[in-house]
Amino acid sequence: MEPWSREAVEPWSREAVEPWIYETRFAGRISSRSVAAAGCSRRLGADRSTIHVLRSYRVALWPTSTGERVLAVIFEETNLDGAWLIRLDPVWDERGFHARAWCRDELTSRELETDLVQCNVSFNGKRGTLRGLHYQREPFGETKLIRCTAGAIYDVILDLRTGSPTFGRWKSFELSAANRHMIYVPKGFAHGFLTLEDDSEVFYMQSSVYSPDHARGVRWDDPLFAIEWPDEIHVMSSRDRNLPDHDIGSVNQ
Repeated sequence: MEPWSREAVEPWSREAVEPWIYETRFAGRISSRSVAAAGCSRRLGADRSTIHVLRSYRVALWPTSTGERVLAVIFEETNLDGAWLIRLDPVWDERGFHARAWCRDELTSRELETDLVQCNVSFNGKRGTLRGLHYQREPFGETKLIRCTAGAIYDVILDLRTGSPTFGRWKSFELSAANRHMIYVPKGFAHGFLTLEDDSEVFYMQSSVYSPDHARGVRWDDPLFAIEWPDEIHVMSSRDRNLPDHDIGSVNQ
């Protein structure tokens, strides 16, 4: 029996196989539960078909007859210079899956930061909680690796590097416990998020320790950047709410 045959897949209820097999064997038979199990987004836009989304994954249900597949981390460039979306590459069997979430060698090969010195957890009890956008000025600039470990968040990164080709541009991502995506955020970016579910938790790996004297922020509704938020904001700190309008020359001041 071929490892990707219908008979092999259906008992597992996870049609997670190599992308070209999705295209040729399972078009039209991918359930929303299977999409979530494979680490794919469950909220597809009107202009994005299920097959289009699944093609960005390298997912195998079990090792093929050629031997076990080497675990890897999937890096996807964003339209902001130096920022990456990182996906798991799960290997499935009857127990569930195993996946690599961080690899120094893979980051080094892309000339990304690997010296991550601090980890933090942000728990948010209510949907509609907004944090950010935060950054630290030098010499405590932070590279961040961000993942949502419970619930779901609308995650926003903003390029504040004055010499960057994408300076002043922002991008949003949906990070959730279901899709297990991570965002690599370079130094010089501001970062913030809005919770989409109650009891959402965010896990950060950072290249610098927190320094209150160097902490800075961009207000969520600063007209200079016109960031769009998908839901009402119900909870925010007074510090974040009262951040002044951003001064382009203030990033390192």
